[in-house]
Amino acid sequence: MPRFFIPELNDQFTTITGESAHHISRSLRMQPGEMITLCDTKGFDYHCKIESVGEEVVVSIVEKQPSQTEPDIQVTLYQALPKGDKFEQIIQKSVELGVTEIVPVLTSRCISRPDQKSMAKKCIRYNKIALEAAKQSGRGIIPQVKDLMTFQQSIDGFSAKEQGILFYECGGKRLPEIISNSMKKISVWIGSEGGFESSEVELAKQKGIQIGSMGKRILRCETAPLCALSIIMYQTENI
Repeated sequence: MPRFFIPELNDQFTTITGESAHHISRSLRMQPGEMITLCDTKGFDYHCKIESVGEEVVVSIVEKQPSQTEPDIQVTLYQALPKGDKFEQIIQKSVELGVTEIVPVLTSRCISRPDQKSMAKKCIRYNKIALEAAKQSGRGIIPQVKDLMTFQQSIDGFSAKEQGILFYECGGKRLPEIISNSMKKISVWIGSEGGFESSEVELAKQKGIQIGSMGKRILRCETAPLCALSIIMYQTENI
C-alpha cells in the first residue's frame, strides 16, 4: 500500500495537496476506492480510502494504528562529518535501519569543515534524503538531520539518563556487553575517516559515555554507523 507523510490529519476526511497529490494522481494513477496509508510523522499510520482524485486528493480515514515499522528504541547518531558524499549514504542507510535522528559533528580529525552558510544549504538536502529513505523503508516518522555541532556541544547535550556509546578503534567494550533489550534510548558517536582523538575519548568518558568496539578490524566511517545500528537493533529485538 503506498505511504505518504502528512503532518496534519483530520479525524474523518483529509485533503492531500502538492507533490504528494501529484504523485498519487499522475504517477501512481490511483482511483477513488483504492487504499493508501498516511503517516502523521508522530508514529501513527492512517489507512485511508481515496474519495476523489485531481489537483487535490481527498481521502476518508478507515483506521488509525501505531506504526508497525518503528523500533521501540530511540537512537541518535552523532556522526563526525566525513568528506565527499559519504554522509548522504550514511543518512539514507541509517534511516532504513531505524535511526531516530542524525547529528553531524565536527571533530578534531574531520577533513570536511564547511562553514555555517554552506552547511545550512546541505542540511536541506540531507533532510530530503532522510524523507525519501523514510518513505522507501515504510517508516512511521521522518528522522531529522540536525544542525552541525562541535564535539563538545554533542557531549554536553548528553543526559546521564540515556545510554551513550562512543566507538573507538583503539579498544572498548563489545556491544552485547553494553546493550540490553530493555533500553529505550541510546546515543551513538562515530568518528570520521581518522577516528577520534584520545582527548575526545577521555572527554566522553568523563560525561559517562561508554567506549565501544566493533571488533579488531578497522571499518570505514560510512560502514561503522550501519554496523553499530544493525547490532543495536538486533540486541534490542528490533530486527
